[in-house]
Amino acid sequence: MLTTMKANVQPTGKGVQMQCESRGFKFILDEPQEAGGMNEGMNPLEGALCATGACLGIVAASFAQAKGFTYESFSIDLEGDVDPDGFMGIADVPKGFQAIRFNVNYKTSEPQEKCDEFTKFMEETCPLCCTFAEGVKVTYSNTVA
Repeated sequence: MLTTMKANVQPTGKGVQMQCESRGFKFILDEPQEAGGMNEGMNPLEGALCATGACLGIVAASFAQAKGFTYESFSIDLEGDVDPDGFMGIADVPKGFQAIRFNVNYKTSEPQEKCDEFTKFMEETCPLCCTFAEGVKVTYSNTVA
């Protein structure tokens, strides 16, 4: 069954800062001062990395027991490569991430092979990893003036 998730984003009136809201939860995305922001929050690409890491982590927490994988704790480090010249129109390069990489750091007694296998499962199951890997159609649907 298809579920439609909704969000609303609006300017805060402070530089390029945006207030993001979904299901009554709110957070701020911003840019560093050198990019016209107030530096009061992550920029959207940093937020996307964090959301991806959180999504991977939720997969781990949700499926570890069913997959017979045990851990005491874990953390996920992510990095994404982006060339700002694409967004700025300076160069004909992609405007978004060209690559995203992540490492999972487990505190576990599981063997390396089982850790690798579970991490691969996380990557293949994570909705945001799948969205990035498979692409998603983003369409403009309406403007209200």
